[in-house]
Amino acid sequence: MSETRRAAEGRVGQVKEVTSLANPIVKDIRALALKKYRDVQGAFMAEGLKLVIDALDLGWTIRTLVFARSQRGNATVEKAAARAKAAGGLVLEVPEKVLTAITRRDNPQSVLGVFSQRWIPLKDIRPASGDVWVALDRVRDPGNLGTVIRTVDAVGAKGVILVGDTTDPWSLETVRATMGSIFAVPVARADAAAFIGWHKAAKMRLVGTHLKGSVDYRAPDYAKGPLVLLMGNEQQGLTDDLARACDTLIRIPQAGRADSLNLAVATGVALYEMRRHAFPVTQGKAG
Repeated sequence: MSETRRAAEGRVGQVKEVTSLANPIVKDIRALALKKYRDVQGAFMAEGLKLVIDALDLGWTIRTLVFARSQRGNATVEKAAARAKAAGGLVLEVPEKVLTAITRRDNPQSVLGVFSQRWIPLKDIRPASGDVWVALDRVRDPGNLGTVIRTVDAVGAKGVILVGDTTDPWSLETVRATMGSIFAVPVARADAAAFIGWHKAAKMRLVGTHLKGSVDYRAPDYAKGPLVLLMGNEQQGLTDDLARACDTLIRIPQAGRADSLNLAVATGVALYEMRRHAFPVTQGKAG
């Protein structure tokens, strides 16, 4: 929702009961299912109480919290609503049919939040020794992108850089796949030329996965300097320009009939190998 519209309606920090799908506020939220409206509004939806609480805990700007009427009296939901109000957001109480329409799911979560998008400028990434970033060249599948973001969070890598024309990290499908990690993992974007220029200026070691890579992914010493793991498009792999920009091209051996791994799986395999070399040993959670 635009700030102008918010101010005009005088609804900051309010609680409002809405029952109609024709309500203009509901229409604005439903429009966020489309990328062009997410871009215009600079906003996105996160579905589920856990994701909303994660975002609030990490200081994200909430614009609207929507909860099902059936959750009235639920102490955890009401606490989240109070936090949203205190942060200046609008709180909507709606029947389930409205949540179903917004999320386009027959069994929607009982709570969703609308948050402001947050991008980190590529120029602001100043890697330190031991840092690992993941760059994705033209990733197209929302599930893959969401799973990579979740894996980056689990491994303890620093963030994700989207290169070229990629799927939208703020789509509802991608946000769902991150399981809340979208709020913990910085995301940057750049075209290929800008990314290559940044990599050279930052003096980061660029390691790309490639079917023609001559180096087994377990062979390099990843402890040397900050790293960027560069993963190619699901169908086409890396562009020639990006492959040439890599300091090392690695491959993940295939023992069976499959000639490649799913992008998110391959990213996880490579990242955990890098973690053994480059990341400090910490006492983390199992699983």
